[in-house]
Amino acid sequence: MKGWPIPGGVRACLDTLRRTGHAAYPVGGCVRDLLLGRTPGDFDVCTDARPERVMELFPHTVPTGLRHGTVTVRTEDGPVEVTTFRREAGYADGRHPDAVDFDATLAEDLARRDFTVNAMALDENGMVIDRYGGQMDLFRNVIRCVGDPDRRFAEDALRMLRAVRFAAQLDFSIEKGTLDAIRRSARRAENLSGERIKAELEKILLSPRPELAGELLRLGLLAHLGGRPDCPGLLALREEPPEPVPRWRAFCRLTGFPIAALPVERALRRGVLHPEAEAVRALALSGGELAALGLEGPAIGAAQRRLAAHILSHPEDNTPARLLALARAELSGL
Repeated sequence: MKGWPIPGGVRACLDTLRRTGHAAYPVGGCVRDLLLGRTPGDFDVCTDARPERVMELFPHTVPTGLRHGTVTVRTEDGPVEVTTFRREAGYADGRHPDAVDFDATLAEDLARRDFTVNAMALDENGMVIDRYGGQMDLFRNVIRCVGDPDRRFAEDALRMLRAVRFAAQLDFSIEKGTLDAIRRSARRAENLSGERIKAELEKILLSPRPELAGELLRLGLLAHLGGRPDCPGLLALREEPPEPVPRWRAFCRLTGFPIAALPVERALRRGVLHPEAEAVRALALSGGELAALGLEGPAIGAAQRRLAAHILSHPEDNTPARLLALARAELSGL
């Protein structure tokens, strides 16, 4: 695997598979990230070895998805997902294949993937295996489906949200044919679980282009949940700290999106629906410290609410020293 910064644990995994007569390739997002000059967050490997064979070859494994051919191999550099080449048929639930066939080739395995930029592999000499123009789409900064986009979205409707998410994370555009297919297939998103929608939407909101969360509304992907499809001003999301509460709060305020429609964590829901109360809870200054300044009873609560209102607009000021300075300045002005 010459020329690529692949961790030793991943190389050892590949070497073990190849040494025992199996084909093995880094595949998917890790190849995309390497080509972009980024450090992959994780590495996936595809192989012709069946799942039970993978578990025989490696002493530390987790059967994370045997039905779909996936075994997680624990290495010194973290977990590596090893998945058997597969063909898939039928998607009655719009998410999972009805049948999986492990008697497949690398070419067939790549053909079932979502987007061209995620459908590349590296051979043992470090050469890129790219049957669908993924490298050209990386060069053109484009997200495009592998093959027929209508078929890809019928297989898993979440891919429509993932297209927008990758565009937001990579600062890419979505190819016209793929975008048109999203519009045609948008109603399929009604069958997605709230957990899956929330995960993708949050990744978009925390990306370098959080304003693309509005595309989910404009394309009709969240029509069944609510929110205004025509919502200018979403560039303001970039001004919010790249953290869940402020980005979600701004998105819901600008679009009218009902966060209660999704299964979100209690703290996040409070932070969006009751920002002042949550800001008081998050203050880096206790009531006791305010009391030490001479405040008593209701005056302490009032001071906390004023400080909380301040940090909603200036979160960088939420430090004990800065809040004490603000409280002292306010007291001296009384």
